[in-house]
Parts: sequence; structure tokens; C-alpha cells
Amino acid sequence: MLNSLEIPEFTKSRARRSNDNALVESKNGNVVRQQFGYQHIPKIFDREVNAFARDVLSPFLNFHRPCLFPTRFVDAQGRTRTRYRYQDTMTPFEKLKSLPEAEQYLKPGATFRHLEARANDQTDLEAAAALNQARARLFALIDRESRPRHRRSA
Repeated sequence: MLNSLEIPEFTKSRARRSNDNALVESKNGNVVRQQFGYQHIPKIFDREVNAFARDVLSPFLNFHRPCLFPTRFVDAQGRTRTRYRYQDTMTPFEKLKSLPEAEQYLKPGATFRHLEARANDQTDLEAAAALNQARARLFALIDRESRPRHRRSA
């Protein structure tokens, strides 16, 4: 039927092929929803939320939050298997440094020495505490400013 309609190809999910929507939803579930929750954040706070994400959340995720990276191998039956081993746990920054010729992936002007200094500014626990404090301040501001104002009757 597809051939008769001259539809060249039917798309479907395939093994080991990224599905952008699944990647976005996975990130939403693991990072965004964990930090921001499910409630609506009014648009007037977009600058504060973006500043929090840029200045606090992203550095924490890139330099201090460990991730599991897969190891792929072919088993005895010839199938590709994926394993998440403890020794492959590292931060995204550590993974970037471990890549061959990793300097080519840096933005112009950025160096690993500068990034290493930024990663070592705080311990992982200090970065997590700073993240929690910044998030608490952000949501206190949103809660305080979003609360309806009641006028006093004279």
C-alpha cells in the first residue's frame, strides 16, 4: 500500500537509534521536574529561573552530579549488549576529558585548566547545598511575589 501511494519510507523506532522525544522526556523527568516540580512558574520570573538554571543548576549537573555511561559489547550470540558498570560512573565533565582529542569539543577560548578550576571551586556536597539554597530562594521569591495581595478595608 505504501509503495502504491509512492511513500518512500515508513519511519519507526529502531534499536540503538536515538529518539529525540524520548531523550527530552527523560531529561524532563530526571532533571527539570526534579528541580522545578510540576507547578506552573509565571512568565514574569523567567529571568530568575534562567539565571538559576545557567549559574547554579548547569554547573552542578556538569561538574558535580555523577552519571552512568554505557559500555557496549557483543555477546557470544553476536548481539550488542549494554551494561552500566560502576567504574563507568563519572560527571559529564570527567567524561568529556576522557574522550580522545577532547580539546576539539571546547568552545573557542575555553581550556580544560579553566574548567578544572571551576569544577574544583566547590566539593560535590558544597555544590549540592548551594543548589538547594538557591532553589529555595528562587521558589520563596516566586511564592512571595505570586501571592495575591489583599487590600485592607478602611
